[in-house]
Amino acid sequence: MYQVNDSVMYGTHGVCEVTAVGRLSMSVADRKKKYYTLRPVYQKDSLVYVPVDNVKLPMRLVLTGKEAEELVEEIPQLETIWIGNEKERESQYKEAVRSGDCRELVRIIKTIYLHKKERLDEGKKVAAVDERYFHQAEELLYEELAYALDMEVDQVGDYIASKIHE
Repeated sequence: MYQVNDSVMYGTHGVCEVTAVGRLSMSVADRKKKYYTLRPVYQKDSLVYVPVDNVKLPMRLVLTGKEAEELVEEIPQLETIWIGNEKERESQYKEAVRSGDCRELVRIIKTIYLHKKERLDEGKKVAAVDERYFHQAEELLYEELAYALDMEVDQVGDYIASKIHE
């Protein structure tokens, strides 16, 4: 069970701080259940209420600085996950984003980044599905790495790109 002040990753809400744990008095909430009250770090005006017994969307602690550094150092060795069939590729991307697994997010970003570079060199565009999942994975991963490494979100892209080319 998470505690107040824990920093967690929750679904597509990204990095969140647990601000409360307990029953909610809202009419739409099950008064018998306990809920986490989460405040997305990069959307300060939002609150998210999640049942403590939630199993639909994974929630986990944010990477530590050391874990984030180790992940970034792994980037050159992580394999890409290109799948020729667009529907199968989208399914793979969707599952990776839903899982919130950092390594899978890195693999999506690395795969699409390299594919996009290749397509642009040929004077071609990338598929809309690739662009969409690239941005979703990028947003989730960059927020977490920025938080863990104490840097600005807009600095993370260049930081990762430099590691892909090592």
